[in-house]
Amino acid sequence: MNSAPGTMPSILLVEDDRISAAFLSAALATLPARVHVAEDCAQALAASGPFDAWLIDANLPDGSGAWLLQHLRETDAAASALAHTADATAATRDALLQAGFAEVLVKPLSAQALVRALRAALRGTGGPTHEDVTDWDDRAALKALAGNAEHVASVRQLFLSELPTTRSACLAAFDRGDPTALRAQLHRLQASCGFTGAAALAAIASRWHAAPADPDLREAFATACARLLTAAS
Repeated sequence: MNSAPGTMPSILLVEDDRISAAFLSAALATLPARVHVAEDCAQALAASGPFDAWLIDANLPDGSGAWLLQHLRETDAAASALAHTADATAATRDALLQAGFAEVLVKPLSAQALVRALRAALRGTGGPTHEDVTDWDDRAALKALAGNAEHVASVRQLFLSELPTTRSACLAAFDRGDPTALRAQLHRLQASCGFTGAAALAAIASRWHAAPADPDLREAFATACARLLTAAS
């Protein structure tokens, strides 16, 4: 986080619809958090940061949320980034995740869902962190694979066989300062974690996807991978 420990987090909310902005701003204030509202890309880029999180509309009057995120990242590699959109299609979600957003929230959404998502994105705000999540979530894996335990076991075996290669590719991308390549690797890894129930690694991958320059997340990622591989050996 950009805020000092113990201080209230600061959030940049980018939303051009005034009614939506008022609802989202009021919900975010209950975190509690300081909320700065921008109506478009120009106002967002002119906002005085740093911010701990950005909540960005996918479609704005003067550009896309993906374009805005790319430019915000030029001056801040640490802030968490979440997109919000009324488009619930998988294609839109995948495109926004690939652009660098850690999560995509579909409108309309409840205040409770919004607060949960921001708490999960912000470190130290009471949301779940990777330390709070088990390595394997059997229930999630069974749900993803229609309750077939044999399929879960075989998919996890394949996942673990490919994890050393994925780990090396992620660490190499970080070490050479290539956030685009790192995010591409993490995006694919998050999907695999979802099918296998690799919950702790998925949580770290999501955070690292949002802040690819964070060295602490690099170490957390390497540790989580090593833990899974050691337990499987």
